[in-house]
Amino acid sequence: MTDVKKTKVDQATLKKIAIESLGRLEIKGSDADAVADVLVMADMMGIHTHGVARILSYGERIKVGGINAKPDIKVRHSYPTVATMDGDNAIGPLLGSKAIFHSMEMASEFGMGMVFVNGSNHFGPIMPYSFMAAEQGYMSFIASNATTTIAPYGGTVPKLGNNPLGFGFPHPKGEHFLLDMALSTVARAKVRAARDQQKSIPLDWATDANGIPTSDPNEALSGMLQTIGGYKGYGLALAVDMLAGVLSGAAYLNHVKAWDKQPDQPQNLGHFFLTINTKGLGENDWLGERMVDFSSIIHDTPPIDVNNPVQLPGERELRALRHHREYGVAYDTQQLWALQES
Repeated sequence: MTDVKKTKVDQATLKKIAIESLGRLEIKGSDADAVADVLVMADMMGIHTHGVARILSYGERIKVGGINAKPDIKVRHSYPTVATMDGDNAIGPLLGSKAIFHSMEMASEFGMGMVFVNGSNHFGPIMPYSFMAAEQGYMSFIASNATTTIAPYGGTVPKLGNNPLGFGFPHPKGEHFLLDMALSTVARAKVRAARDQQKSIPLDWATDANGIPTSDPNEALSGMLQTIGGYKGYGLALAVDMLAGVLSGAAYLNHVKAWDKQPDQPQNLGHFFLTINTKGLGENDWLGERMVDFSSIIHDTPPIDVNNPVQLPGERELRALRHHREYGVAYDTQQLWALQES
């Protein structure tokens, strides 16, 4: 296998490249800045599958009319703490950024803010949004629906997406609890990797085209992913679609268009953002002391492998963030070139 050539780039340079690439797609000013912040943060956290390189696929859809580069985004308030954002088919990270900050704006005044988003597209990973909120002292619960890749439990036809959800809890020293997870047992990329390595896969990863669990990655790639915990993961995926799709006014289940099969069609994805202003829950050091104690209890757990201590969700990504801020990111040279030439 040929090694991928890498180029070291710092955070500011990566953001500059992102903003310039977005500008060539007619996404400029504060909108480009907001989108770049989300995607650059993904790369800084080591989540390169959802980082700045995503602009390339977003751009392909903008050019064929599948994403609106100049949307008329509108916010409607149902209650002082509940709003719906009509996205007008905007690029997903722009709506995600606007939604999390609007949610925090409501929470700063009323203690809690909830934003439903419709008319959206792929909005990147959840963790950058949770991190933004945690840095300002807000707890967050974020969810999105997605293109259909999973069959209902016991079924043979995909009807729901591998819907992600995430939680963020602020820590006084920046060691935030950040959980970002989709509801399949593994990502499809792991199935592809097993195929490329000519290895079998566990039976709880995926099914064949008839919905039967398979250990053959080739059959799995023609079939469907399985949810974590069987019917429990299926139930969670449905609940996420209720929040992000049904209640938001967005598409849901197989009403969601597949971006790779119909790139010129709006997906009408839906998202859900909830934040709580933790500053009002106790005295100044109250939550901080509890978070430190909570983390210590987990970290003090004797590990199975002494070389792999027990961790909390988000610790790996926060270590990557600190490392990349200091030393830069080793980025795929070809992708950087493509971004600069797009």
